[in-house]
Amino acid sequence: MNSRIPPTPLPSLSIQSAQSLRARIRRRHVAERRFRFYGFAAMFLTLAVLVLVFVSILSKAYTAFQENVLSLTISLDSASIDSTKGSTTGQRNPLTAEYRKLIQTALAGLFPAVTDRHERHLLFSLISEGAPYALRALVTRQQAKIGGDRTVDVLLSDEADQFLKGHITAHVYETERKIKDLQVTWLKELQARGLIHSRFNITLFTAGDSREPELAGILGAVTGSFYLVIVTLSLSFPVGVASAVYLEEFAPRNRITDLIEVNINNLAAVPSVVFGLLGLAIFLNGLRLPRSAPLVGGFVLSLLILPTIIIAARAALKAVPLSIREAALGIGASKMQSILHHVLPLAMPGIMTGTILGLAHALGESAPLLMIGMVAFVVDTPVTLLDPATVLPVQIYLWADSPERAFLERTAAAIVVLLGFLIAMNTIAVMVRIKFERRW
Repeated sequence: MNSRIPPTPLPSLSIQSAQSLRARIRRRHVAERRFRFYGFAAMFLTLAVLVLVFVSILSKAYTAFQENVLSLTISLDSASIDSTKGSTTGQRNPLTAEYRKLIQTALAGLFPAVTDRHERHLLFSLISEGAPYALRALVTRQQAKIGGDRTVDVLLSDEADQFLKGHITAHVYETERKIKDLQVTWLKELQARGLIHSRFNITLFTAGDSREPELAGILGAVTGSFYLVIVTLSLSFPVGVASAVYLEEFAPRNRITDLIEVNINNLAAVPSVVFGLLGLAIFLNGLRLPRSAPLVGGFVLSLLILPTIIIAARAALKAVPLSIREAALGIGASKMQSILHHVLPLAMPGIMTGTILGLAHALGESAPLLMIGMVAFVVDTPVTLLDPATVLPVQIYLWADSPERAFLERTAAAIVVLLGFLIAMNTIAVMVRIKFERRW
């Protein structure tokens, strides 16, 4: 006897019901395609905005990586450079020579017809204010070559440099531009003679800040940012990891720990300028630490990214399976040993990723540093953590606020360098996560 129950026949659909079902399926497919289109459009719009931003910055920045110089034949004989002035031993002392006069004499020799005092002033203003110091440094390094005429590349002023790069045009009225018609004529004549050429702007990477745009560089800001990141990492990483280990592995579940967790989550969303005010009140007014020092900036930024590191570290610790802890305890390890020898190493990739992203966030911050005085004009490169310093975001802010046109391209160049650092740090974070990530 067959005990199987025959299947219940499905009710037949009427033509109207079948058409309604097909219409609903068609609408669902249309909605799915529309949703995919919205996602693709959002992604395309995001990429388009990013490309627009990068193209806008690079279009203003690429000219900052080159500078225009004038090749001058300068007399460096003993009659031009006093070999005994300022020396008690009668030895050659090239530091006392009048290098500005030597450059002006060589430039005036190219235009013997220029004799008017005002015109000579306009002619000499084509040369950078830092050209005499560069010539003195060259002569000091190569004292053996002093004597006779020598062709030297002399840096042009920022107005002349901007004109040669096309940022200043001669088609506007003379009163509306800093470079005059006579200077334009002289520059074109020098170009026709082949005496002006372009070279890589090494000064941008080897000099500190300056009031003269053609002499300004980012070395001081990069060094200050490096010191700042070192102090921030040294303080925030051990404190953040230790706090995360305690809260995740040892802290009892009560109202106090719940209050601490809520405050940590809230601190991660506090505006950065609040941490600057906190640093101003505690480190400067309270502890009397030096203003505009990388040490103080590192303290402030440590407070800023500490909640981020704690949250990331707790998430990484929580992702380690409970079986790892139980296995370690089962073979006789203490709870501290199981955490230090097993749980923490397995969670370290996630912790490092969160730390690197937090440092990238700190590197791009300027508001809290402005509150502690790191907006000062600093020419010298800092040597210690207590020396006055600035950082790249603040340097960008200072240059963007300068009236000279040449600072605009240097602002864009500094932004490119800062973006390069941020992209590198984010790339390292992704590579660390991919290399050491484990799926349980």
